[in-house]
Amino acid sequence: MKITWLGHSAFRIETSRAKILLDPFLSYNASFSGQDIKDVSAGITHILLTHGHGDHVGDTVALAKETGAVVLANADLAAWLGSKGVDNIEMGNTGGTIALGSFSATFTNALHSSAQITEDGVSHALGNANGLMLHFDDEASILAMGDTDIFSDMALINELHQPDIGFVPVGDRFTMGGAVAALACRRYFNFKTAIPCHYGTFPIIDQTAEKFIAGMEGSQTDVRAIKPSESLSI
Repeated sequence: MKITWLGHSAFRIETSRAKILLDPFLSYNASFSGQDIKDVSAGITHILLTHGHGDHVGDTVALAKETGAVVLANADLAAWLGSKGVDNIEMGNTGGTIALGSFSATFTNALHSSAQITEDGVSHALGNANGLMLHFDDEASILAMGDTDIFSDMALINELHQPDIGFVPVGDRFTMGGAVAALACRRYFNFKTAIPCHYGTFPIIDQTAEKFIAGMEGSQTDVRAIKPSESLSI
């Protein structure tokens, strides 16, 4: 498995049988600067969305139309994407699991919001915010937490799914900050690898993952604070 952080909460995940984009906020993502959308979207088979905010939906509509990739989203967000011309959609909701060929995706809980403001200035709710639990046939499992605060039922997510890898939001203000994110990982999960995300993109959120890294010192988890465009092979 090859995991590439594209900045903010956007990731490319490659296995022998799938090429996935997660929360592909690319065009207006300052952390994506210097990377090429055509390169990172080449050959994608799936686009996975945790929730409906613009900094996660990002380039989904255009990429879905260009590539024909399957788009996974909660039911309300999926309906909205359908109204925008996306037609290859798998929809679900919190607790549901969807088989996607060589892997499955389960919608887990997250404490956040999910909406888009349309051209007329009206805010439209787009379902609940979620995390996504990805189980692969012959690869490590991944929990993309989505945008969230800490919550005690993270322990149930770990009990049910035992994720190997965590994509952990650490930027504060809109998600848990680094110290709280470290507490969440240490108290509720047994990640082999944790990759911090959702930081350094906008001036009003934390610019580094230092608080998370410090909070994880002495744990059994390998914290990999990679730079945008950098990859890990796991």
